[in-house]
Amino acid sequence: MSHSNAHAANPEIIKRLRRAIGQLNTIVGMIEEDRSCTDVAMQLQAAEKAITQAKKTFIHQHIDNCLEPGETVSKQSMQDLRDISKYL
Repeated sequence: MSHSNAHAANPEIIKRLRRAIGQLNTIVGMIEEDRSCTDVAMQLQAAEKAITQAKKTFIHQHIDNCLEPGETVSKQSMQDLRDISKYL
């Protein structure tokens, strides 16, 4: 299987990452405005969760594209799986 298009623009991943970008921009503004530490920490947690979910979705999509049912898994596919699984 060719992996060159395995991760074509995934709207769910892009949506999550754009949300995280917005949250990070908001957090920078909150810090510049000297907002409460609790409020900033809460927003940092939300941004971190959005990025974590995007990462999981991306990696699971890669695994699904790498290992198709009924096919013999190549050594390269297994190595790809090992390489990406360390980011879970």
